[in-house]
Amino acid sequence: MIRKLAAFLAVAAMLALNGCGYNDLQRQDEGIKAAWSEVLNQYQRRADLVPNLVNTVKGYAAQEQTVLTEVTNARANVGAIKATPELVNDPVAFQKFTKAQAELTGALSRLLLVAENYPQLKSDALFRDLQSQLEGTENRITVARNRYIKSVQEFNSTVRSFPTNLTAMLFKMDVKPNFTVENEAAISTPPKVDFNKAPPTTPAPSASPAPSTPAPAAPKADAKAPTPTGEQPKKGY
Repeated sequence: MIRKLAAFLAVAAMLALNGCGYNDLQRQDEGIKAAWSEVLNQYQRRADLVPNLVNTVKGYAAQEQTVLTEVTNARANVGAIKATPELVNDPVAFQKFTKAQAELTGALSRLLLVAENYPQLKSDALFRDLQSQLEGTENRITVARNRYIKSVQEFNSTVRSFPTNLTAMLFKMDVKPNFTVENEAAISTPPKVDFNKAPPTTPAPSASPAPSTPAPAAPKADAKAPTPTGEQPKKGY
C-alpha cells in the first residue's frame, strides 16, 4: 500500500512539474550552458592566436609598440576573468567579460591595420595564415554568440511567462543576461552633417571652339565713288 502511494505521488509530482514548466526551464537552462561553452571555446581560440600574431607583427614593425602593447594588455584582461558557466547568472560579471572581449576585438583590428603600412609583413606567409585563422575565428564567434542569444531569449521568455514564472520564482530561476551591442552610445549618435561647407568645386568643362564664320564680303565699289587717286571723273562729250 505504501509503495503504491509513493508511486502515485511520484507520478502526480511528475505531471505537476510538466504542467508548470519546470522541465522546460531545466532543458532551456542546459541549452544556455551549452551555447555559452561554445562562445567561450571560440573566444579562447582567438586568445590563443594573439601571441603568435603579436610576435609576427613585431618582427616587421617593432616600432608599433603602442598597438602591440594594447593587444597584449587586452588579452591579459580577458584571461584574468574566470568565464565559468555560472558567469551567465551574474549580469555585472557578464558585462565585465563582454567589455573585455570588445576591447580585445578593437585592439586586434588596430593591429591588423598596421600591416597596411608594411608590405613585407602583408606578404609574410605566417602572417597571412594567422590573419586567415583570426578571420575564421571571428566568424565562429559571431555564430556562437547568435546561438547563445537565441537560447537566452527562449529561456527568458519562459521565465517571464505565466504560469512558468511561478515555477521560476519557486526555484529561484531568474532571467539571464544577453549580449548587447558594444559601444551602443556611439552607434546611436547621429552623424554630423554640416551644410555650411561649400561643396568642392569641379573644373568647368573646356568650351569647344566656336565654328569659324566666313568674313563678310567687301562691298562693291560705287561707280560714283571717288577714285583712289582723288581725281574727279571726267564727263564724257
